Amino acid sequence: MVNRDVRLTLFQDNDFGGRRIIFRRGAVAIRDARALNFNGQLSSFRLRNVNNSNAVTLLLFSRTDFRGDVRVFRGNTNVRSLGDFNDRMSSLLVVGRRMSDDEIRRFINRRNPPNNILEILQ
Repeated sequence: MVNRDVRLTLFQDNDFGGRRIIFRRGAVAIRDARALNFNGQLSSFRLRNVNNSNAVTLLLFSRTDFRGDVRVFRGNTNVRSLGDFNDRMSSLLVVGRRMSDDEIRRFINRRNPPNNILEILQ
């Protein structure tokens, strides 16, 4: 399954510093970052798919339950600073495929994560 190839590391500080949370084996939907004691703390991250560098998508949301402002990242990406989105992430979705703009819009409207991925609630 393609989602097993996803790796995501979240960092509390810019430049990949501070507290970190690592997802090593699969896609994940986090409806409320308070469940990880990480609400409003994300400042940098590393995202990759170990087998296909283009086949990964990360959506960051400023509010819980996949609401609010959204930032989209596709493909293997290292972000040293989220700039104006620093310390604003409250929910996220990461999957092991490249989501189209239409798929992203549908997800935002329905707020239903894809099947067969880990979903973390508050």
